[in-house]
Amino acid sequence: MSRSPSTRRLRASILGLAAAGLFALSAAAQAAWPDRPIQMIVPFPAGSSPDILARAIAEPLSADLGQAIVVDNKPGAGGNIGTRFASKAKPDGYTILLTINGPMVTAPTLYKKTLGYDPLKDLAPITLVGTSPNVLVVPANSPAANAQEFVALAKSKPGELNYGTVGPGSSSHLAMAMLEHQAGIKLQQIPYTGFPQIITSILAGDIQAGFMVPGIAMSQVKAGKAKVLGITSLQASDVLPGLPTMAEQGFKDFESISWDAIFVPAGTPDDIVQKLNSAIRKVIDRDEVKAKMAALYFTPAASTPEELTTLVVNEKKRWDEVINRLGLSLD
Repeated sequence: MSRSPSTRRLRASILGLAAAGLFALSAAAQAAWPDRPIQMIVPFPAGSSPDILARAIAEPLSADLGQAIVVDNKPGAGGNIGTRFASKAKPDGYTILLTINGPMVTAPTLYKKTLGYDPLKDLAPITLVGTSPNVLVVPANSPAANAQEFVALAKSKPGELNYGTVGPGSSSHLAMAMLEHQAGIKLQQIPYTGFPQIITSILAGDIQAGFMVPGIAMSQVKAGKAKVLGITSLQASDVLPGLPTMAEQGFKDFESISWDAIFVPAGTPDDIVQKLNSAIRKVIDRDEVKAKMAALYFTPAASTPEELTTLVVNEKKRWDEVINRLGLSLD
């Protein structure tokens, strides 16, 4: 049945008003963000350095945003499981991810077929949180007093020494893989869910070494229960004064820096991304948060989303070269 011009105009007007109303409701809802608790995914276990950093940030961020920030640990596969979970979440600002460089930088190259997410396509950057060199840790009773002596020990016992990692493809794995390649040694990798489990196994003598973040290791080192043989920054570290770098001990260009950063699912509205960036950067700049990061031997390093994207791209290029040179694949 044909409608009259006036009927068609009335119908178009009603549809237009309805669409405008829905747009206004959507805009109002977005402007009201956040109006319910926010889930912060941490792809590592409780007590790990990402977990401690997340909780240090979550409390003041919750107060500033007026909503609870619920830290949700989803460990496994070197951080890939929790990172994948966050990448599939609804992009509405109510799921944020605090993760480390491994799942964002090295995992896509190591797990080309099975990773299940693309860090640059499925996640949107918010801000870098902080950076820290890794440390090569051995038991206090290890005969090795430095990295070169550890290499000599490994050569005297080919294939007999074990080392811990937080999963294949993690910085703890790749750092040891670089050392194996440069020094011509072979060790056995033992994967764990987090660094607290690694340091426990080192103290128990179950494994003989591990590259890890200093925040988990240094209390045991200070207690005389473990030793640091080297750090993985190219230059001496202000947060770890007096400890020799791997490069200083003859391992050329040996660098493996850990960093933590915050992301959200891709498609999260840009105004929410900007609000989160502004709010989290203010939190990172607080003295009490800086003190908690210093206790973990992390240097605060808040950034813009664009700066974090550049970091991920550049780090991926650098580690792709290392992974390809070592011939590593975990598919």
